[in-house]
Amino acid sequence: MALPLAQQQSIFAWGGDTASTRDDILARYLHLREISKKLNEEVLRCIPADALLNHARRLGLAQGKTLLLEDMDEMYYVYDLAVYTAPADRSRAIDRYARSARFEAQSDEGVMLDAMRRSQFVILLIEQRHDEVGLIATDIIRNSKVWLLDVGLEHSIDDGELMATRLLTPGAFSMTAGVMVPFEIEMLEPVCSLLPQRLGSSKLSRVADDRRFAEAVYKVALADSVMDRMAYVDFPDRL
Repeated sequence: MALPLAQQQSIFAWGGDTASTRDDILARYLHLREISKKLNEEVLRCIPADALLNHARRLGLAQGKTLLLEDMDEMYYVYDLAVYTAPADRSRAIDRYARSARFEAQSDEGVMLDAMRRSQFVILLIEQRHDEVGLIATDIIRNSKVWLLDVGLEHSIDDGELMATRLLTPGAFSMTAGVMVPFEIEMLEPVCSLLPQRLGSSKLSRVADDRRFAEAVYKVALADSVMDRMAYVDFPDRL
C-alpha cells in the first residue's frame, strides 16, 4: 500500500549497518519475491480453468474455450485478475487461499500473504533512483510516495515514465505483484470509456479500487500491443 506524503521520509530509511544496507535490502526483497511467487502459484492451482477462461475472454484473449494469445506472457494479465479481483458478490481467490493457509502471522509467508491481500492497483510516476536500491515513485492516483523495489525495472525504466501495476507492501518498501503496463495519460480516456458510467464519473482514487479499473487498463494496453514494448525477465537470486 502506498504511503501518504506526510510519511514519505520514513519509507526511504532502512535500519542496520550502512555499509551492508544495499545487500540487506536486496536479500530481503529477493527472499520475499520468492515467497510471493510460490504463494501465487499455490493460489493459481486453486482457480478453476473456467474462471481463468472467463477473465481471458473479458480481456479479448479467448473466444469460447480457445485462448487467442500473441505471446504467452499475456496470460499474466489473466492471472493477476483471477488472483486479486472478484465481483462484489464473490470472494477473491487470494482471500479464499488465506482462509485455508496455515502460516504464523509474523512469519515471512504470513507477512507476504497479508501484503498480497492488501494489494493496490496503482499508476506510478517514476521520479528518481533510491539512494540505496530501487526507485522512488509517486502513485498519481492517491498522491502518495512509494519506495519501489524491482530489479528489472530499476535497470530498464527511466525517470519521468509512467507505469500501471499492482503493488504489494510487505514492509518499508513495495514490490510489484508481477504485471506491469507502460502507461500514458492519454490511455485514461479509453480506460474510463470501458467502465460503467456511474463508476467512470467517480473520483479516480475510488475508481482505481474497483476491480474493473485494472481490467480496463489491461484491455486497453493489450489492444495497443503493449507486450511489443516490454518483456518479463526473471533475474538471478544473487545480484
